[in-house]
Amino acid sequence: MSYPLSPEQKALKARARELAEVFRTRAARWDQTEEYPWENVKDLVKAGFMGMTVPKAYGGAGRTIFETVLVIEEVARTCGISGRIIVDANLGVVSAIVHYGTDAQKRRWLPQVVEGDKPAICITEPEAGTAATDMTTTAVRKNDRWILNGTKRWITGAGVSNLHLVFCRLKDGGQDLGIGALVVERGASGFTLGPRIPTLGLRGIPEGVLLFKDCEVPADNLVVGKDGFGKLMAAYNCQRLGAAAVALGIAQGAYEEALAFSKTRRQFGREICEFQGIQWMLADMVLRLEPSRLLIHRAAVNAGDGLPDKLEAALAKTFAAEAAIEVTSQALQ
Repeated sequence: MSYPLSPEQKALKARARELAEVFRTRAARWDQTEEYPWENVKDLVKAGFMGMTVPKAYGGAGRTIFETVLVIEEVARTCGISGRIIVDANLGVVSAIVHYGTDAQKRRWLPQVVEGDKPAICITEPEAGTAATDMTTTAVRKNDRWILNGTKRWITGAGVSNLHLVFCRLKDGGQDLGIGALVVERGASGFTLGPRIPTLGLRGIPEGVLLFKDCEVPADNLVVGKDGFGKLMAAYNCQRLGAAAVALGIAQGAYEEALAFSKTRRQFGREICEFQGIQWMLADMVLRLEPSRLLIHRAAVNAGDGLPDKLEAALAKTFAAEAAIEVTSQALQ
């Protein structure tokens, strides 16, 4: 069940499914070796799935959020790592730059995404997780520079991303400007990589710590300025939808694997899919998958060319994430 798709959207979804089958053969490798899947990234670039939401004027495909979540779900069915890369290469950081960045910023950074960079969104700190407004990372204006100090933790893509959208408290001339965001590029003076954080899954994308000590960032790298937290959270709603689509894709893939296995596994003289207890489990999986998809698609379709509604995005992410846990558990059973 889905919102109606145009012929072009059906073709896009089919292309994503074909690529997902290629990724299926490699998916286990990335988790086992904890390598970043550069091989997959090259394929994503070739398919036009990096920077789909980037306007055509800046080298992207100019696609909608709805079309993007269609691709994410299909790819995440076989490789959640690659699904997450598509999220970061189209939503979150990209959304913020597209909607709030200057023309010069868009021309400088968006082509990098289209060419394969997975930008990192940097919000969480050791003492500021869900309560993002408790962050202490600070940028102080000094002539034509911002001097950035602080620590970011649980940053997806730490060590492989070139572009980092760093949420921080802005101060200029002794005045507190509230929370804004700077783009910090890898290699900036005073920017170092901290330890990698072990994870239970999706190990092909590093989660790590970023350290900023008197890090010098050009003033032109300010994407969102004074009291910009509301704008940043509005852009982050796109990231929430992307995360929901990854969860849905993983759950859909688990369901398909369980269904196929139930048709080949024999016990007591017949395939286990003929047993009512197994049929109930498969039905319960579908009962979680379908509303997840509808919630995600509703939020994406209603966003149009803008940003998703915060309530619709939150509902989609919460439901899809919880559903994925239930469905994958049932699939293992």
